[in-house]
Order: sequence, then structure tokens, then C-alpha cells
Amino acid sequence: MPTYECPICRTKLEVASPEEAPYRPFCSRRCKLVDLGRWLSEEYRISEEIPETSEDESKSGEEPPAGE
Repeated sequence: MPTYECPICRTKLEVASPEEAPYRPFCSRRCKLVDLGRWLSEEYRISEEIPETSEDESKSGEEPPAGE
């Protein structure tokens, strides 16, 4: 039996199959929406260094066609 722990409220869920946990890895729709709200309010961030580019490198790229 798969066991999940909700990353929001830490409730442990034990289900017979993964299909029985429609909100996995969350325990409920509420916890899923709490997590979404945290992403949208920028409480969560993916931290990765953005490589610096010089102006010459950024101008050398192709321009998109007009009208798009």
C-alpha cells in the first residue's frame, strides 16, 4: 500500500492504489490550493543562477517575424 505524507499539513495517507489519492502528494483539495497560493505569492522560488550574457550575445539572436 502506498503511503503519502502531505507536504502542507503532514497528514499521512495510506491508500490501496495511487488512483485513490486524487490530490497526491497532498491530502486534500485545500492543501493543494494552499500550495498553489504559496507559489503564486512567490513564497516558493526556484533558486538557480541566471548566466550573465553580454549585449552582443543577446543582439545576435534572430528576431521574431513581424506581427507575432
